[in-house]
Amino acid sequence: MSVEANKALIERYVAVLNQHDLTTLDEFYHSDYVQDEPPEGMGSGLDGLRQWLATWIEAFPDMRWTVEDQIGEEDQVWSRSTWQGTHQGPYLGLPATGHKVTAAVWTINRFVGGKIAQARWMRDRLGMLRQLGAIP
Repeated sequence: MSVEANKALIERYVAVLNQHDLTTLDEFYHSDYVQDEPPEGMGSGLDGLRQWLATWIEAFPDMRWTVEDQIGEEDQVWSRSTWQGTHQGPYLGLPATGHKVTAAVWTINRFVGGKIAQARWMRDRLGMLRQLGAIP
């Protein structure tokens, strides 16, 4: 697949995720998907991702993911994104606060056969915890 096709796949995935549809993850992720340095509470593989996303959507039911920039080369696409949502369910042991949060996220996705096979997410977790009032 071309770099442009890989970028387009990410854009389609973000649109589906913003509708909170986790039933179609197989269309976007390779069966041997690996998450490098997974976020807290995330199990392995595609099932782990699906469960983690369900928990995330429960905590932030109005969550929106916006891709700001993308750079691609060979089998990788790097994205700079923003995640926004209102904390309405438990997250990292914190009860719902009702606070709106915005977090910067950077992702590196490697593709195999037109699907995401490996990913690394870097999120501004400290900024999120501050916005939630969990730390000063």
